[in-house]
Amino acid sequence: MDVCEIKCINETTVRETVKTMPENEDISQMADIFKALSDPSRLKIVLALLNREHCVCDIAAVCSQTDSAVSHQLRLLRTLKIVKNRRDGKTIYYSIDDDHVASLIHMSLHHVRH
Repeated sequence: MDVCEIKCINETTVRETVKTMPENEDISQMADIFKALSDPSRLKIVLALLNREHCVCDIAAVCSQTDSAVSHQLRLLRTLKIVKNRRDGKTIYYSIDDDHVASLIHMSLHHVRH
């Protein structure tokens, strides 16, 4: 019978680390953000919005996707507070929700390039 015994080599550092761990709900929400950004189509949309806001049809043109596909992805990104929108007449413009999202994307890009 294969049995794994949980071993703890340094209880003090394990206890200290456990204290610094986020709550499970926070970890779950973080994982949802990474899952959303792991899709190349959604990541492309976010990258298109890094420096300026765009309407759906312009995002579709930048990302070589249909308006419908972009709208679908934007709904999920908005739900996760990765992007936000504003209305100007009949046109809705999308942008990155906050600096935290932009920083995460910039750091990831820097990481893959260096």
